[in-house]
Amino acid sequence: MGVGLLALVLLSFWSLDLQWAQLFSLEAAHSMGRFIGEFFPPDLSPEFLPRVAAAAMETLAMSAMGTGLAAVAGLLLAVPGARLHAQDRARVRRPTAWLLNALRAVPELVWAALLLVCVGLGPFAGTLALTLHTSGVLGRLFASALERLPPGPAQALRVQGIGNLKVFLYASLPQVLPQLISYTLYRWENNIRAATVLGVVGAGGLGQMLAFHLGLFQMGKTATLVGAMVLLVLAVDWTSDRLRRALG
Repeated sequence: MGVGLLALVLLSFWSLDLQWAQLFSLEAAHSMGRFIGEFFPPDLSPEFLPRVAAAAMETLAMSAMGTGLAAVAGLLLAVPGARLHAQDRARVRRPTAWLLNALRAVPELVWAALLLVCVGLGPFAGTLALTLHTSGVLGRLFASALERLPPGPAQALRVQGIGNLKVFLYASLPQVLPQLISYTLYRWENNIRAATVLGVVGAGGLGQMLAFHLGLFQMGKTATLVGAMVLLVLAVDWTSDRLRRALG
């Protein structure tokens, strides 16, 4: 298997026709240096910064709401998509797994492009795109976590005639909840990056502003927007890391 994987990597380098000489040429270095130089100085004018802050908050709201809705939907799909105990026939497990695969197989950008036709330009399409893709990811992770739970606590309630819903709420969910929250926070870190890109197709936030000003070659404004993206991602990463440490 390792030899086959190595062969695949080598064939990829051969088939893609990568222009390494052109990439590391003096002309490419000069062009890139000139392009980077156009970013300075960034636009920090009092008229522009409030617009950047509003777009950053819109991006943050998209990522938070999309992740929150996806966590709820993922949990609702994970329960029928998991075999919760040895006697569980899990009749809808396979169709649910197919649905989760379909949701996460379509990238956020494609979901956003499709949803723009339905709901129009703006953050609503971006939020729905994040929700659909992340629901597939979290649903699969949640289902795996549920299937790996120690069977003892749930079985102790089940032999006493307790119904499946109460067994899940009082035995399975409390055991797995910290792990579900950790998965959700990790996906939030990913979604803040995705949300900054979704605006490129018109889904609002910093990405939409970036596409507009970059298209007009307003490089000072573009530099400010890129800096705001970096700061926003770092802030969300730090917050998520602190929350996961608190849970631990």
